[in-house]
Amino acid sequence: MTDPIDRDGLRQKFWERVPLKNLSPKEWEALCDGCGKCCLNKLEDADTGEVVFTRVACRLLDDETCRCAHYDVRKTIVPECVVLKPSNIADIAYWMPKTCAYRLLFEGKALYDWHPLISGDPESVHRAGQSVQGWTVPEFDVPVEDWEDHVIDEEL
Repeated sequence: MTDPIDRDGLRQKFWERVPLKNLSPKEWEALCDGCGKCCLNKLEDADTGEVVFTRVACRLLDDETCRCAHYDVRKTIVPECVVLKPSNIADIAYWMPKTCAYRLLFEGKALYDWHPLISGDPESVHRAGQSVQGWTVPEFDVPVEDWEDHVIDEEL
């Protein structure tokens, strides 16, 4: 018997039942909650490996929608952009935000109630205060040597 498919072409509650490596491309993309946190520039301590987030956003992040303005071609515009996929999540999860669905599922944890897959509302992430909507600074406005001045104290 096959899994029921909803109107968006997704298997019912796939995030609870299907391993990340077995998700369809559409299901993989649906895991993104649209918070924009992964598009914040990060600083990593070379000695400890500690990763801290800054308010400095990738040049392609739309601060209002919290989405990449050129998602399909982002890697050609920003070659250092990391394209998350099932084959590299084990290497990248540590620098993803702690609230990220990809990281949560990789770590065997459940999605938060505000995640759009749970709430049914793509705006729930913003209402819950879990997105970067309205508080980032564009990377071209801040010299790299000043990114430390924009480190976010709270855990993401």
